[in-house]
Amino acid sequence: MTTMTATKLRSNIFEVLNNTAKYNDMVNVTTKEGSVVIMSEADYRGLMETVYLYSQPGVVDKILKANAEPIDEGVNADEVDW
Repeated sequence: MTTMTATKLRSNIFEVLNNTAKYNDMVNVTTKEGSVVIMSEADYRGLMETVYLYSQPGVVDKILKANAEPIDEGVNADEVDW
C-alpha cells in the first residue's frame, strides 16, 4: 500500500488514480483529520463480496470444508449435465 499526503495526491491525482485502477495498488492518504484509503473498483467489489459471503450463515464452514477436500474427489466439469 502506498502512503501519501493529501497535498501529494492533489498534485498527482490522475497518475495515482490510473495506477490504482491498473495495478490494484491501494493508496493511504493522510490528512489532518485522519486517513482515507483509495482502492480500485475491482478490489472494492471483491471486498464487498467477501463481506457478504462471511455474513451468510454456514457459508464459511462450507468453503473451509470444500477447501479441505482433495482435488481429485471433485467432479469434472465435463461430467456435469449443464
